[in-house]
Amino acid sequence: VMAARKQIMSITQRAAGRIKHLMSQQQDPNKIGVRVGLRKRGCNGLSYTMNYADKAEIKKFDELVQDQDVSVVVDSKAVMFLIGTEMDYISNDLSEEFVFNNPNKKAECGCGQSFTV
Repeated sequence: VMAARKQIMSITQRAAGRIKHLMSQQQDPNKIGVRVGLRKRGCNGLSYTMNYADKAEIKKFDELVQDQDVSVVVDSKAVMFLIGTEMDYISNDLSEEFVFNNPNKKAECGCGQSFTV
């Protein structure tokens, strides 16, 4: 019997709730959830990217994370940097945003917008 493979990333209830809300406003039936990736930028090297995930655009080595009744596609180039990451959503008086609690990061810049691994 094969053990279930551990997902690359976990999604908190708050993040799942926000994704569900965003998806409920999405009119395109090909959009299945959100896509998370990384790009080089900022003071410290890497920053997260997020967009809607289109069924037709899922590539062979992308990872599909299904947790809390939502789907998150992790870009293949970001997988090794996001293993063990928890995706959360925070809302306070000043901002509302998705946050990534990433155990792989070695440092992040003061503004919190970029990090190194």
